[in-house]
Amino acid sequence: MGNTKYVFVTGGVLSSLGKGLASASIGALLESRGLSVTIQKLDPYINVDPGTMNPFQHGEVFVTDDGTETDLDLGHYERFTHAKLGKNNNFTTGKIYYSVITKERRGDYLGGTVQVIPHITDEIKNSIKLVADDVDVVIVEIGGTIGDIESLPFLEAIRQFKADVGKENVLYIHLTLVPYMAAAKEVKTKPTQHSVKELRSIGIQPDILLCRTEHDLSIEIKSKIALFCNVSVDAVITAKDVKVIYEVPLNFHREGLDEKIIQLLNIWTRAPRLENWERFVHRYKNPTKAVNIAIVGKYTDLTDSYKSLNEALYHGGVANDAKVNLLYVDSETIYDDNCKEKLAEAHGILVPGGFGSRGIEGKIAAVKYARTNNIPFFGICLGMHVAVIEFARNVAGLVGANSTEFEVNAPHPVIYLMLEWLNEKTGVVEKRDMHSDKGATMRLGAYPCRIIPGSFAEKAYQQKDISERHRHRYEFNNEYRELFTEKGLRLSGVSPAGDLIEIVEIPDHPWFLGCQFHPEFKSRPMSPHPLFKDFIAASVKYGEKA
Repeated sequence: MGNTKYVFVTGGVLSSLGKGLASASIGALLESRGLSVTIQKLDPYINVDPGTMNPFQHGEVFVTDDGTETDLDLGHYERFTHAKLGKNNNFTTGKIYYSVITKERRGDYLGGTVQVIPHITDEIKNSIKLVADDVDVVIVEIGGTIGDIESLPFLEAIRQFKADVGKENVLYIHLTLVPYMAAAKEVKTKPTQHSVKELRSIGIQPDILLCRTEHDLSIEIKSKIALFCNVSVDAVITAKDVKVIYEVPLNFHREGLDEKIIQLLNIWTRAPRLENWERFVHRYKNPTKAVNIAIVGKYTDLTDSYKSLNEALYHGGVANDAKVNLLYVDSETIYDDNCKEKLAEAHGILVPGGFGSRGIEGKIAAVKYARTNNIPFFGICLGMHVAVIEFARNVAGLVGANSTEFEVNAPHPVIYLMLEWLNEKTGVVEKRDMHSDKGATMRLGAYPCRIIPGSFAEKAYQQKDISERHRHRYEFNNEYRELFTEKGLRLSGVSPAGDLIEIVEIPDHPWFLGCQFHPEFKSRPMSPHPLFKDFIAASVKYGEKA
């Protein structure tokens, strides 16, 4: 195809309507027709990236291969499409202004007055163009809700974009809410009308409306929305609530969304191939087994904090023909003496990543319970750290063993801030200390790992060399390698240079594995991550015996 097409997705009425899921589903549908896509998120908040934001406020931080910390919607994009995402796929107001202010300080604007229009809007437009190479369609999701003051520069930029690249290359899709009023026993179109009116007042006429609703929309309702919002009736799409998010592309297709998009953008494509999606959804909804997985963490009140993790567990469930029931257990409420009661229903125990000392002793108690009762255990990032601490204290006999993240002067710092290590991506020896910037002390993005034969990891991956994504500061302390190996901890994954421990296991256990990286970021519905697949398989087996 000659020129790149652009689809802009905005949201109205209220937040959390599912713009990220809608954008990802549009990507999946266009890919099913043979088009190449990429998806970008433009976020109105002023943080330069979400890396330092509290998961309670913003959900999980997703990490791309190149080490960029991004909004959780990029997880949806990667799970639903084959797009390879990186630093140019997520821009915030902070990132945009930071760039403009840096240019102004450098004198790039030759002393001119720097303004929102044209300087900020031009920066936004340039950011969009950064991802346009080598793809047929760029899907851009604008964060926030129409009417929010902070979204205005982004909306102005995408309004101008149509004039810049030609109206035949740009499509505006607006996601809105059509609520059902139980008292009146009818759906109401007024919120949608007001939202579109607000959008049109800033110069954007949506081409397609995605109407989030609990009920199917009748042709009469669609006609009314079409009339008042100035779109054709077949451009009013029912975005009905679903039990399984992977149904969304299939529902959109049944509503004719992909057909309408390619018609309006004047693209010729093949017929869609959605058999894989249909097969996956069918297996997801019709499992023959069930398994209970306890997630012992401290962000359990907001499940968006573990979005990729939850989805990776569901993918592993489908691969094992099992329904995965997630039991969220607040690690601050667990102690050695109540583990049995708190984790009684669990067929598998998972301790996820996190930062800070809150709830750590509860996580250590959960590890001990899993280890001593032969319950399948999976520790991710911080989950691996607590597994090492538990082993050090209760098997290796190291009294007071801890991570220097939680106790700076721990008598046995089995997890610590490694001051020097070889970055095998750059070939440079990295140096850091306690005073380094928060971001600079992180090991972020994809790193290689070598797996030893005969391990749980090798059985899962079926290969020796892997690459996984990281997001952490603290590492396994190599001074304890010999002792731990002697006491029965298998160091089954190591960096190629040999200085970083990436995976630990307990061999004489049904399935006990901790990994320093975040495997959940690479799990996909049609290709579940091998570690999640095997962890669920072991948990199903345990459940059948229990």
